[in-house]
Amino acid sequence: MKLRLPIFIAVILSVLGIRQARAVDPEVEPSYAWGILQPLGLHYTATIDTLLYNYYLTAVPSAMSSAFATTGNQASAGKNMIFMEQEPISPFFLKDAKRFWLPSEKDQRFYNTRIPMSLVGYNTGGGREIAQDYFRFLFSGNFSPKGQIGLKVDYPYSKGSYSNQAAKSFSWNLFGSYMGDRYEFQGYVNTYNALNQENGGITDDLYILDPAVLQGGMSKINPKNIPTNLTESRSRLLGKQIYMNHRYKVGFWKETYDSVYEDSIVAREYVPVSSFIWTMSYEDDRHRFYNTNPSEEDFWTNHYISANGTEEQTSYTSLRNTLGVALLEGFNKYAKAGLAAFITHEMRTYKQAVDTIPISGPDRPEGLTPYPFEERMAHKTRQNLVYVGAQLTKRQGTLLNYEGTVKFGLVGPAAGEIHADGNVSTHIKLLGDTVSLKGYGHFSNTTAPFLMNNFVSNHFMWQNDFGKVRRLRFGGILDVPQTKTNINVGVENIQNMIYFNDQCLPAQNGGSVQVLSVRLQQDFKWRALNWRNTVTYQKSSNEDVLPLPQLAIYSNLFLSFKVAKVLDVQMGVDLDYYSRYYAPAYQPSTMTFYNQKEIECGNYPYMNAYVNMKLSRARFFVLFSHVNQGVFGGSDYFSIPHYPLNPRRFLMGVSVNFLN
Repeated sequence: MKLRLPIFIAVILSVLGIRQARAVDPEVEPSYAWGILQPLGLHYTATIDTLLYNYYLTAVPSAMSSAFATTGNQASAGKNMIFMEQEPISPFFLKDAKRFWLPSEKDQRFYNTRIPMSLVGYNTGGGREIAQDYFRFLFSGNFSPKGQIGLKVDYPYSKGSYSNQAAKSFSWNLFGSYMGDRYEFQGYVNTYNALNQENGGITDDLYILDPAVLQGGMSKINPKNIPTNLTESRSRLLGKQIYMNHRYKVGFWKETYDSVYEDSIVAREYVPVSSFIWTMSYEDDRHRFYNTNPSEEDFWTNHYISANGTEEQTSYTSLRNTLGVALLEGFNKYAKAGLAAFITHEMRTYKQAVDTIPISGPDRPEGLTPYPFEERMAHKTRQNLVYVGAQLTKRQGTLLNYEGTVKFGLVGPAAGEIHADGNVSTHIKLLGDTVSLKGYGHFSNTTAPFLMNNFVSNHFMWQNDFGKVRRLRFGGILDVPQTKTNINVGVENIQNMIYFNDQCLPAQNGGSVQVLSVRLQQDFKWRALNWRNTVTYQKSSNEDVLPLPQLAIYSNLFLSFKVAKVLDVQMGVDLDYYSRYYAPAYQPSTMTFYNQKEIECGNYPYMNAYVNMKLSRARFFVLFSHVNQGVFGGSDYFSIPHYPLNPRRFLMGVSVNFLN
């Protein structure tokens, strides 16, 4: 902390110096950002991360949602318990718990900044033993009016508040785009390397709930002195993603003539009629798990390959190519919507732990768990999948917009699959204001991921024959700007849901599970006083299969004002709260969250006191996270069994937007 504080102050002072030297910022056209929709690379509007509001939350690991099940540390495993925000099990489930810290297609952004832009951010906090740092860097610059290139670096690092809990994740992202009249390109390369120490949770929850019971009356304990179940275990995730989207547009030139001299052309605009699309996506993921302390192998029930420690790797690669043709929206007055058709081929390859030990007989070493199957599972498996689909979009105009995509699986494990997504939105006048309405729907009938049916590791093996999972979701969103009200009501039915049971093994529910979700966002403002709230009610019809907190609340009470007309300030206190439920437990060797019925978590207010400030192009904050610890709310601040959240700590951060 002593070394990091001068660095932090130096950054702020340099920002102030830059501002003084640059009396007038350069005048440029507005910058903008966009994301991409699969499978054809359509754009949707995104934001550039320069907002003041809640910048401090980048330093709070549990702030991923208002109900976040986590091992507690920055860059460590977690699961969003707001059901409507959850992602399905991915083809490589071993990285799902870290998806919040890893790059993905969904989070990829492209920028048009006119002149080069750099965003540099750094958060820090805690003492030497519990240091938490987060470095972020983003550069984007145009090499032409239509071409752009950029680089993004993310490096969260934390030693953890508890023993054997350190985590870090380094990723870099090189991206670029070219938006020409005839030809468009979007592409990126992502790489990541994430390392977690796995401590298996603390040995006794009383160290947090009532330490005096374990310490002969002493009520205080240094969190670093609390013993943990594992001391020499770690998980590593490594991967890369390569993505390219090419679009060639065919159309005509539209000429605008001078109103006086009709033979004089004022402007020429290319109007695309149709386009041909090729999208290529390559993904390579690897998960490694190590335990180098044989005496701690008793933490696991089964030992199929070795009883003297674990060192194993599981890998997954995917090469996906999509060819499409589209008739574009708006090239004449009769083209009210865009229509596209596409075909996708994907090749997936799985490699698992190599098991050369005899399945049975006198040559199988003593002390190993009996091999659970009659035949050995393959070390390497390759799958080929083919889909065809169509996409209908109307994105121009204000009265009625819609998007719909459907694809069908034809070959390989994808045969018989159906994926359909759609939404429709409109705006209406109500009480002198414009109210927006949006409806959304989803239907899918999908094959269970390969690794849910076949998995080999030292501590867990399974062979399943799961049926297809069917999901039906529909809902609507009402947004009323005048009253600052947003209501989202959704319902989902899941047949044959796959989940991890209390043995940490995947299981399939033979019936249906229904979820009702109602989310209300309501903001209030009176002069400088602001109160922003998000309340989520969700009800699962089968808590044994899908446990959820019924009520989750995020509330933020703050003052927003200016100092000397140049310094924007947001100062307040926020709160995360969710009701008690049987929270999922965490299995370190597979990095999965599994159902349990022994310990309830929740009913605890987690509060942060903060000051956010913004001066010109610089944002900075000071923060006391978990400020209510030991003051009120009790001491049961576990979000999952045996993994307490971070104790109270002081943090600070700065982010600067440089225009070069």
